[in-house]
Amino acid sequence: MFHRYRTTTNEKGTFDPNDTSRVKHTRYGVWDVYEDHSSRVSTMPGSWTLEKYAEMINCLPYIWRMLKDILAIPACTFLFITFCVTQAGVALVPALALWYQGQLLQIMQTAIDTRMVDKDHLFNICTGRIACSVALHLIRTTNEHLERRLEMHIRKWTDAHLFRARARLDVPTFETTSVKRQLEEVTADHEFTPPVPWATLQMLVGFVRAGTQVSAQVWVLAKALSAQHDGWLLAGLTMASKTLGWFADLGLLGGRPQVWAATTNNQDYLRIHGWARAMKDGVHRKEIVAANLGEYAVSECEAASERLGDADNAFKQWRMGSRRSHFDFWSLIQYPLNELPQIIFTLRAVQYPANMPVSLASMQMVREMANTFTWNIYELFMSTESFGDQLETVRKLYEVANVPNKVPDGTVPFPEDTAQIRTGFSLEFRNVSFKYPGAENYALRDVSFSVLPGQLCVIVGANGSGKSTILKLVVRLYDPDEGQILIGGHDIRTLKLRDLRQAISVLFQDYTHFPLSIRDNIAIGDPSAATNEAHVRLAARLGGAAEFIEKLSDGYDTYLDRPVRDFYAGIPEGTTTLFGRKVNYGNLRFAGKLKAADSSELSGGQMQRLAVARTFMRSVVPEEPKVGLLLFDEPSASLDPVAEHDLFNRLRELRGNKTMLFSSHRFGNLTRHADVILYMNDSVIVESGTHEQLLKQGAGYANIWNLQAQAFL
Repeated sequence: MFHRYRTTTNEKGTFDPNDTSRVKHTRYGVWDVYEDHSSRVSTMPGSWTLEKYAEMINCLPYIWRMLKDILAIPACTFLFITFCVTQAGVALVPALALWYQGQLLQIMQTAIDTRMVDKDHLFNICTGRIACSVALHLIRTTNEHLERRLEMHIRKWTDAHLFRARARLDVPTFETTSVKRQLEEVTADHEFTPPVPWATLQMLVGFVRAGTQVSAQVWVLAKALSAQHDGWLLAGLTMASKTLGWFADLGLLGGRPQVWAATTNNQDYLRIHGWARAMKDGVHRKEIVAANLGEYAVSECEAASERLGDADNAFKQWRMGSRRSHFDFWSLIQYPLNELPQIIFTLRAVQYPANMPVSLASMQMVREMANTFTWNIYELFMSTESFGDQLETVRKLYEVANVPNKVPDGTVPFPEDTAQIRTGFSLEFRNVSFKYPGAENYALRDVSFSVLPGQLCVIVGANGSGKSTILKLVVRLYDPDEGQILIGGHDIRTLKLRDLRQAISVLFQDYTHFPLSIRDNIAIGDPSAATNEAHVRLAARLGGAAEFIEKLSDGYDTYLDRPVRDFYAGIPEGTTTLFGRKVNYGNLRFAGKLKAADSSELSGGQMQRLAVARTFMRSVVPEEPKVGLLLFDEPSASLDPVAEHDLFNRLRELRGNKTMLFSSHRFGNLTRHADVILYMNDSVIVESGTHEQLLKQGAGYANIWNLQAQAFL
């Protein structure tokens, strides 16, 4: 029997594997397992099960909220009620079938005793028994249809709920490990994985169904046993034997601790799994082929596997809960109890030989009914055990929609005067210092500078000097640890986040492309003008992307990374394209029966031009200006010299009176026209001034300018 283990608990404090007073260390093969035995009541039999039930009570309000949300989905109310009715049928019909089986046995007993049979009664009982079988089949068929429709509606609601939850998270919050874990636990990545609310609903209904079935069977079992010789004794012994084994398996007779952790440092084990991941990840494929690493990887893994042997099996068995092969007190009791019903039947047959056929049928029915009853009890316990974990997942599903963002919103509208957009915004950093979350070193240290409205500021320096961080702080992806940032004379932390970001257009060095069409990737630069085809094409031309887009077979409808894969099966291996896309035989899906297609590929320079076009979409295309500050972070990093020269010229011509910050580690002709140049090194600004002023100083900026200029002499 497999056990479900939770990755975390609600207990306060920490788990320290090195604390030998609280944690037990055991080695299973290549794995080191650490178990915490200091739980509040962990030494009590069944204590962790009691703790789970206590946690379930705290999650019940979320279940009630989930049920209300499900019933609020259009068409779900009728489906849900009908689904509950069919589940009641699944619970009650088997109990009714058992009652008919007991009646048949009584008819047999009467026939032996009186040599007479009530044919009408026998016919009715047989008809009822057959009707139960037919009804159960029809109910289950109907139930399957209802389940498919309910899951479809609930899946749509869950997807929308999680989409809204993700969309509202800011960068520091989204990057927090606990938030990532919470999202992973409530997200169904695979299209065939049941969504959390549906899985919970199934479990909840299954729990109620099992309880109803047990209650009904208690009544039927009592009726049947009262009419059988030694019926209660046989049933009690049968249930006792099964119950001891199953309860021990559930951990109700002393389970393992809730808190445990395992790790391995075995180099052979790590090497095997490392190579396995490298073979699955396409990013390594070119190097594997080019360097003839395939045979080497195979030989390395085979040698490691030979040295490893079966060292991993012990840990797998421990995880599956099969470490109970040793002798214990409960097995001493369980196995004799299992044999007692047969012994008692034999003694009864010796005492009453004439009733042996009925006794045999009685014993078989009683044991069958007792086993069924005990199994339903076991399922009831199992459902409550896993239901506790499921309840916590529902709680996390709702809590993830209310995770507080780490960047607080301001209250001041911006800009106060829309005329500021036309003239550009002033920008000032006052003694700003910042560390990225989890980092030890400062990305910026005591940085101060000012840019007047309409000025062009170029930030130069080596990679990692802090240029990109300045732009990220301006749009409040993060807040500084020290100092103050002002835009238009306002502390940016006082401004409404939406207004601030609406007034700024930014292109980051680590730009991304969305799994949308090229048209949509450009258009989302300004959602309000997304349907204006002329604006989209103008932005593409200004970004230098129009020429290569028009050469693509699907033009602006081309998808860079299709969000929906093509599925196909059984096609000849010689087929290289399908639906106008390459066939990828390396990515087999669904046990090798279905396969997925490749996405369209563009060069790095072409991808960067699309990103620039998206920035132009909002910053220069609309007739009514919406942006007063342009931020460009290494926009020419992947461009050739000609494309870079053209881009710089367009930037100078099209920015108008807007304020612009431009970061680069390459000193192009844009620096010649800059009003302010900030030269950065090791997270600080070491020089500032115009191009001519910095060359006259003959320091860091001048040295790098001359070094780069010599490359073209």
